[in-house]
Amino acid sequence: MEEFGRHCLDIDCAAEELRIVTRLREALAGQLHRRGLVVAISGGIDSSVCAALAVRAVGARRVFCLILPERDSDTDSAARAQLLVDHLGVAVETVDIAPTLDAIGCYAARDAAVRKVIPGYASDWKMKLVIVGGLEGAINRFRIVAESPDGMRHEADLGLNEYLTVVAATSYKQRIRKTIEYFHADRLNYAVVGTPNRLEYDQGFFVKNGDGAADVKPIAHLYKTQVYAMARHLGLPDRLCQAQPTTDTYSLEQGQDEFYFALPYRDMDVALWALNHEVPVADLGRVLGLEPARAQAVYDDIGNKRRTTRYLHMRPLLVEPD
Repeated sequence: MEEFGRHCLDIDCAAEELRIVTRLREALAGQLHRRGLVVAISGGIDSSVCAALAVRAVGARRVFCLILPERDSDTDSAARAQLLVDHLGVAVETVDIAPTLDAIGCYAARDAAVRKVIPGYASDWKMKLVIVGGLEGAINRFRIVAESPDGMRHEADLGLNEYLTVVAATSYKQRIRKTIEYFHADRLNYAVVGTPNRLEYDQGFFVKNGDGAADVKPIAHLYKTQVYAMARHLGLPDRLCQAQPTTDTYSLEQGQDEFYFALPYRDMDVALWALNHEVPVADLGRVLGLEPARAQAVYDDIGNKRRTTRYLHMRPLLVEPD
């Protein structure tokens, strides 16, 4: 095997574009029997690349995009999504899902759970979850970080019930979005595009029957670094190519490495590639500048996430094979 390093993630973007576009066309015509593609776009790099690839595959007239903000969404996300729509020339509809989420109790359930550990928390506060422990070789646990209107920060560990309630409530967001995507897919006889990259797909960073649901997932084999390379190859606007990964789920600004991954995506890509190719821990540590014990903790964290999220990848269980 060639010497391990960050260059292992380099790809031939033109060849990759052709491969993905060809597969999308084959899937629509041969397996899915649909006329076009629906893509929900967030202004992030993954959905932007998926939308651009969809246009390359079937043309702008057969791609329908959705912008689906809610109460906690960053206003710049919708602006970047609109920039993408203008760049690609696709049809789009914007639906504010906040009233639906409010009606089914998403925000109320989340806020009540947060108040169990931060009693003063109110609906005009901002909050996010952060993950701690895994990179130090310990069991991952979640903490709540909340900010009151006067700018004061409050932090507390979440009990299991409170953590599960916050996650369940916020998962409403992805499931409502997917319901809207499939309404338009049914209306147009289109297929729904799923937008997870390899990091997210491999380690279960998605909601079952939410953003995990799709008819085709064109970039689930690409590491995040490769998705950024594809964005530049596809000629997407600089503002999109430079967008940093966020969850865009909680009202406080939050990076994906705070919430889920042990490392920033550039390093996490390298670690996942290394584990997939049986690279020794010492070599991973050398490339990432980590002590061997810390590099081993990264490998262990990936393994733990794979085990604990296997359920998300499972098909419904049957009493007997059909």
